[in-house]
Amino acid sequence: MGVHDGHRERLKKSFIDHGLDSMNDITALELLLFYAVPRRDTNELAHRLINHFGNLSAVFQASVQELQEVSGVGENTAVLITLLPQMMKKSAVSETHEMKQISNSKDAAAFLIPRFMNEKDEILLMLCMDSKRAVICCCEVGRGVVNGIDVNVRFVVEKAMKVRASSVIIAHNHPSGMALPSREDDLFTKRLYKSLALVGIQLEDHLIVANKEYVSVADSGMMQLYRF
Repeated sequence: MGVHDGHRERLKKSFIDHGLDSMNDITALELLLFYAVPRRDTNELAHRLINHFGNLSAVFQASVQELQEVSGVGENTAVLITLLPQMMKKSAVSETHEMKQISNSKDAAAFLIPRFMNEKDEILLMLCMDSKRAVICCCEVGRGVVNGIDVNVRFVVEKAMKVRASSVIIAHNHPSGMALPSREDDLFTKRLYKSLALVGIQLEDHLIVANKEYVSVADSGMMQLYRF
């Protein structure tokens, strides 16, 4: 029995009995690291990671390459840390697979928001629907950096036409901001609305997402103004 085995067993039992609420960030990360570092004290490594990145959230937002810059972090440890938030995102997205129809902005938000989890960049998603508002597909149609998205309106329209969408809803995230549309967002929505209308496809809504909050352009009444 190793020198740390007793400590590991006590920590695991604490988690089983009480969950993570009974642990601080260092201890919680230490517990996770047990499964990548089998025979070493992981408390020091947990401290090193949080000190390097600033907080626990930033540790889980780091890439495999960034994590491996920390002394003592090998590939297995880095993969385990990055795997966890991606699995949580995959789990959240899988819950939306049961949604067959999108009736309103609340449905659209429930479907789309999980797809923005852990994203550092701004991305633009397009949800395509048939004439009965049943989901055809959801795809990424633009990706940029925090201060903007590189989007080709023609590409978006062609993508919607390719899947024979009757209507679409678009959504993009503000990773470090508020869920409020900017002037650029408004101009892009108007351009896309008119371009889709030319080929008989209705732009139903544009959601601006920040964390779990969102604003619906349709609910605000702005979509009606694009018709003129």
